[in-house]
Amino acid sequence: MEQNELYPIFLKLHNLNVLIVGGGNVGLEKLSFLLKSSPNANVEVVAADFHLEIKVLAENHPSIKLTEAKFKKKMLKKRHMVIACTDDLEVNKRVYDLSRKRYLICNIADTPDLCDYYLGGIVTKGNVKIAISTNGKSPTTAKRLREFFEDVIPEDINKMVENLNEYRKTLKGDFEDKVKKMNEITDSLKNKE
Repeated sequence: MEQNELYPIFLKLHNLNVLIVGGGNVGLEKLSFLLKSSPNANVEVVAADFHLEIKVLAENHPSIKLTEAKFKKKMLKKRHMVIACTDDLEVNKRVYDLSRKRYLICNIADTPDLCDYYLGGIVTKGNVKIAISTNGKSPTTAKRLREFFEDVIPEDINKMVENLNEYRKTLKGDFEDKVKKMNEITDSLKNKE
């Protein structure tokens, strides 16, 4: 049976430099997705022309830079993460190949074989964030799971997280003792039958 071998991480995009190559509908989708979770993400979007909504996002997010130009390999300097979503497969492949040579993680929209990572479904309730992946197989399933979790996770989950954080700060003992005490308190979160 095939298994999802992706490793989930949560990136601090305000500390990283992201490049998006492509300013059309898919570029808008990728930028919107990044900003939904990371409104202060450092992103430069490079394209010959920009979707109007990308311009609006850039006006409302000072950390977004729009560069009206064709992609050049020097644009990969000082980047951590790259997304290419032009309607030109040759440009996208070139971005991927050049990114790989520089050890940059890269995502080529709608081309799973040219992706080092996927942008999955995300549920956010205050400090709680859940990422959902279908291994690039079914974005629609990820969307439905996101909607499910948004419905079942209580709105006041953030208050519980903040209270547990305050309690954790008061605990004495070594790491093992603290983990044991936190596990006892949070045990009620499990669904018992």
